[in-house]
Order: sequence, then structure tokens, then C-alpha cells
Amino acid sequence: MDPLLDQLVELNLPEGDWALFGSGPLLARGWIDEAGDLDVISRGEAWSWAKRHGVPEVLDDGSVIYAFGDVTIGDRWKYGEFSVDVLIDTADDIAGIPCVRLEHVETFKRIAGRPKDRHHLDLIEAHTQ
Repeated sequence: MDPLLDQLVELNLPEGDWALFGSGPLLARGWIDEAGDLDVISRGEAWSWAKRHGVPEVLDDGSVIYAFGDVTIGDRWKYGEFSVDVLIDTADDIAGIPCVRLEHVETFKRIAGRPKDRHHLDLIEAHTQ
């Protein structure tokens, strides 16, 4: 398994209250070879755990995420309008890791529109056609 994914699993986050988002679901599926970091969306016990144990980082929009090395945990998402409950409750299990469904990752990446997002959109399309 990828070292970043190992780092995430070792956090032993409370089940049912988090999911891997951003590029992480592509990494978990083996569609990309590396990611700079992992983004986790959380609620409930997982969010409470992150606030107790993580290093707070204030984002440019004023929201706070919590860092655990190269894994960051937040309770909302910067791009687009997403229901955290839907993102978590509909997550796909990929090798024991709850991953936000590709349709949501695709929407996020279209909104973000960064160069890596365009590449990742091509990968999603290639693997889901």
C-alpha cells in the first residue's frame, strides 16, 4: 500500500464518520502513483477526534482543518456545495478505506479546475467508460 494510505490507516479514525476525498480515491484505486497529501472529510466522532489530536491549520477562507503529517482532516469542502453526510454515507470501500464516490470527486475536480484536476478527470473518464 502507498505510504500516505498507510499513514491514513494508522490514524485509526472512528468508523462511519469520515471518507477520503480529493485525489485520495484515485490513489486508493491505484489510478495515480502518488499524491502530495490526503484530504479527509469528516463529521461526528472523527471530527471530534481530529480536533483533539491534530495540528490546526487555518485556510484562506477562515475554516480550520487538522493536520496529521501529510493527512488533513476537515469538516467541509472548499470547492462546491457538498453534503458531508452524503459524501460519507455513500462512500465506496476501497481496500478498507472509505472513499468519496467518483461522481463527487469528478464534480469537485471540475469546480477546482487545476491542471492536476484536468488530468485526474481524464483518468476517471478512462476508467469508468
